[in-house]
Amino acid sequence: MNFLIVGLGNIGEEYAHTRHNVGFDVVDDLATDTGVKFKTERYGAIAEVKVKNHVMILLKPSTYMNLSGNAVRYWMQAKKIPLENVLVISDDLALPFGSLRLRGDGGDAGHNGLNHIQETLGTKKYARLRFGIGNDFPKGYQIDYVLSGWSPEQLETLPERITMAGDIVKSFCLSGLHRTMNDYNKR
Repeated sequence: MNFLIVGLGNIGEEYAHTRHNVGFDVVDDLATDTGVKFKTERYGAIAEVKVKNHVMILLKPSTYMNLSGNAVRYWMQAKKIPLENVLVISDDLALPFGSLRLRGDGGDAGHNGLNHIQETLGTKKYARLRFGIGNDFPKGYQIDYVLSGWSPEQLETLPERITMAGDIVKSFCLSGLHRTMNDYNKR
């Protein structure tokens, strides 16, 4: 069975390893763990990772965040992936740093990437893994905050949280959405 795992982020060195690109960092970690390299394809970079009898098609859209839905729709069609086998990984200001929340549907919470995916697919009913980045910024500095790097304190535990996010992705593919939510959303 094939799954499309979409890590949201923006392409370009100036965005690399910023809070907004944590979705890219999670799929990069999944690829690195298995020695797989990303290939530049239409609408993004793609890598295929086998987990037991399943294939995770990892996608880092090249459309920039605000047009992420174009990449998701294209690769769903190209690889014939049903909506229930799609998981989108995004940053979330509303969650404390390092918190991980898996949901089967919901709103975009003001996230432009999730908003475009929702508009493009015509539904809110797709799985998303939200990676908490916290909201420790002065009023009016949200954009600067999400596009900046992690604090030294956050960098200490970030690798462990990225690995945990990868474990959630693998569980989603192997055990399904509801069991994974039960197992991980409590932590």
